Amino acid sequence: MPAPTLVFSHANGFPAGTYKQLFKAWRTAGYRVKAVERFGHDPHYPVSSNWPRLRDQLIDFIDAEVGGPAYLVGHSLGGLLSLMVAARRPDLVRGLVMLDSPVFTGWRAHSVRMLKASGLIHRFSPAKVAQARRHEWPSRRAVAEHYGAKALFARWHPQVLADYIASGTERRNGKTVLAFDRDIEARIYDTLPHHLGALLLRHPLRCPAGFIAGKRSPEVRTAGMAITRALVGQRLRWIDGTHLYPMEKPAETAALVLALLREIDAAHVDVT
Repeated sequence: MPAPTLVFSHANGFPAGTYKQLFKAWRTAGYRVKAVERFGHDPHYPVSSNWPRLRDQLIDFIDAEVGGPAYLVGHSLGGLLSLMVAARRPDLVRGLVMLDSPVFTGWRAHSVRMLKASGLIHRFSPAKVAQARRHEWPSRRAVAEHYGAKALFARWHPQVLADYIASGTERRNGKTVLAFDRDIEARIYDTLPHHLGALLLRHPLRCPAGFIAGKRSPEVRTAGMAITRALVGQRLRWIDGTHLYPMEKPAETAALVLALLREIDAAHVDVT
């Protein structure tokens, strides 16, 4: 029997290689792991409001790399794209696990829509931080020293930080630069989906889903948890960490995902 396929989708600004420690754990557990390395950087799949072409990028990737139903796991941006794929192409999705993905619906989604329409979203989203972020250094050693001095990255597992520096930077014109373009990162933040409530009304989720939330994550609390609880039911788990808990606790995160995938498989058995 072929190994089940897990398609992972990354958070905004963090290429898939950042999550190598999770991939190792899932492969050890028997999964074939596939991932789009960087969303938003292929000109065939540009960033636009509500991310329709980023969703299509994930659909086309699954069609090409898997060709059938897969387990979709995504962190933040990646979880939302996975949810959109599950609604659009349920034939491609056996189960879904979202990692701290803020699902905006109701009045919160309306607020996002109005901010986008008025052009004010940039003032309130993390886009301003993304565009101001330092993006070049003389060497990868300098990158490591830069991030090592920051409190945010001090919480990261050391090997995850090393993987991020390896996969998230590249040599260009004699300098080490961020591989994830900061303008694209900002554009993704400024085009956050406001249509998920309407989408899920038209296309209710047909696969079992799970969610892992960070206990110290303001992102999911800003979006509200009501729709998430409705989507996943009892398959909601909490982990001690921030929005970036997969980077802080990769082993615990990978184990929780595996546990939820077992519950999702059990749900399939119950249905049949």
